[in-house]
Parts: sequence; structure tokens; C-alpha cells
Amino acid sequence: MEEITAAELHERLGEEGLRIVDIRGESAFARWHIPGSENVPFPELPNRIEQFDGAEQVVTVCPVGQSSVRAARLIESYEGVDGEVASLADGLEGWSYETESGLDRHTDEGPEAPF
Repeated sequence: MEEITAAELHERLGEEGLRIVDIRGESAFARWHIPGSENVPFPELPNRIEQFDGAEQVVTVCPVGQSSVRAARLIESYEGVDGEVASLADGLEGWSYETESGLDRHTDEGPEAPF
């Protein structure tokens, strides 16, 4: 199982066959995520592993790059996955590129005060 840097993943965005799997919970994923990524919360991963049948490239992501290593190992161990499997080194904390969701995670300070 290998790790991929944020810069390497950023260069590969949009490549045919690349699947970016964000293992955070649904609400965290809804707030912001890497463009083109799909949400498979870690607790659901064992039950949804078959959806990676025939995957060419899978990159798992989590907040700091630790849980995504476990997720990558799980996916890599699944016999239906023939391609590369990697974890995003430093996790989403190391991602300084564009995100999807309409929120900028660096400036989002929550809802406005009522006064």
C-alpha cells in the first residue's frame, strides 16, 4: 500500500479510472471534499467493498491520513480490486487545493451571529 501526496493527487484529478474515496462521515463530506470524490464512511466500507470491483486506481482520504491507511489496506485486500490503491498522505489537512461544496474550509467560521 502506498501513499500519495496532495500535489500528486491534485495533478491526477479527472484521470480516467481514478476513484477518490473520502471515508469521513456524511456531514463532514457535505461541508467540503476533494472534487470528484465519493463518500463511503469508514464504518460502511466493509459492507460496500464490492463497489470497487475492477477499480483501476483508488485513493482513500481522511482528516489526517491515518484512518485512510487502514481503509486503503482493506480495499487493497479485496480480491476484486486489481489496480493501485493509495492513501492520501497528511490527509485532508494537507489539501490546499480547490474543494467542492461552496464553503472554503479555511474561512468558514460557522453561522453568522443573530445580532
